[in-house]
Amino acid sequence: MKKIVYLLLLGTGLIACKKEATAEAISKNEDEITVSKEQFQTMEMEIGSPLEKEFNFTVKATGKIDVPPANKVKITTFLGGYIKSTHLLIGDKVKKGQALVTLENTEFIDMQKEYLEVAEQISYLKSEFERQKTLYDEKIASQKNYLKAESDYKRANGMYQSLKKKLELVNISPTQVQKGNLSSTITIYAPIAGDVTVMNASIGMFMAPSDIILELVDTNHLLIELAVFEKDILHIKEGQTILFTVPQASKDEFKAKVVLVGKSIEGNNRTIMVHGQLDEAIKQRLLTGMFVEAKILTETKKGLGIPTDALITENDKNYVLLVKSKTNTGYVFEKVAVQVGESSAQFIEIIENSKVNKNSKILTKGVFDIN
Repeated sequence: MKKIVYLLLLGTGLIACKKEATAEAISKNEDEITVSKEQFQTMEMEIGSPLEKEFNFTVKATGKIDVPPANKVKITTFLGGYIKSTHLLIGDKVKKGQALVTLENTEFIDMQKEYLEVAEQISYLKSEFERQKTLYDEKIASQKNYLKAESDYKRANGMYQSLKKKLELVNISPTQVQKGNLSSTITIYAPIAGDVTVMNASIGMFMAPSDIILELVDTNHLLIELAVFEKDILHIKEGQTILFTVPQASKDEFKAKVVLVGKSIEGNNRTIMVHGQLDEAIKQRLLTGMFVEAKILTETKKGLGIPTDALITENDKNYVLLVKSKTNTGYVFEKVAVQVGESSAQFIEIIENSKVNKNSKILTKGVFDIN
């Protein structure tokens, strides 16, 4: 036990000595910093010059992951009914035409009986109309009888066609009804292939025509929808690259391409909607409704770039450590203010001035430790 305590004390002492050695090796005098040769090597510092790099002009925007209206469906029913069966859960994939839910209601039978009654009358009324028309043409029957037969037939035919369409809308076969096969249930089928994103139905629940039973989203058609401010919209064109992140879910940066630029300004924020097409490889990692932060690359330019780690930011001002002199014992750095421009993943643009240019020598690695 004593040995362990001794080792801990020894380690603490060594760390303290190292910190003291670092403090002694690095001294600061206003805007000048002196680093000894030994400390420069120990901290693996590096010196380099600004390099000519390509930088992108970008327009920042926010938005969300979504799908076109044609690829998002809210499933409802034309006639209310009680849920008899469903096997779906949120996240399930369905094919176009697949059965989603079955509804049951005695009103379905009433509608079929009404259709059947009209269908049985229609043949008689049609033949009576044609008979009265023939008699009227031959001036045997009165016009009154002919017009009444015509009116009865057309009214019944209109009701017949109306009931037939209603049956078809709820997926009941009029042909089967005319054969006497009546059903108290109807089945709702998927109008598109997609994933179940909302499920409001459970067995025995009554669903009215205004109720949303479930929602389907075809994630194969995911896109990015961005709101771009009016002042930036003239820089946006179809085909430009979009780089975006989903800050709540991942630090990864994803790529898309501008495919549609809105033509009207919306809301009090004075924004225009811009739609981007996603790479196929990333669609499976994203979900509809995800919030995104994006940069639209509008132009490229060349400029002097330094590694992002070489920049010091203090009180909203930016600095670099410029090599002022080099001796056998170490380096003297001058803290020089710089103006920054565009940035990339690893480099940031600095605007050339009288002190910092492409021939300048600056500290590119180890800045954080010194500062």
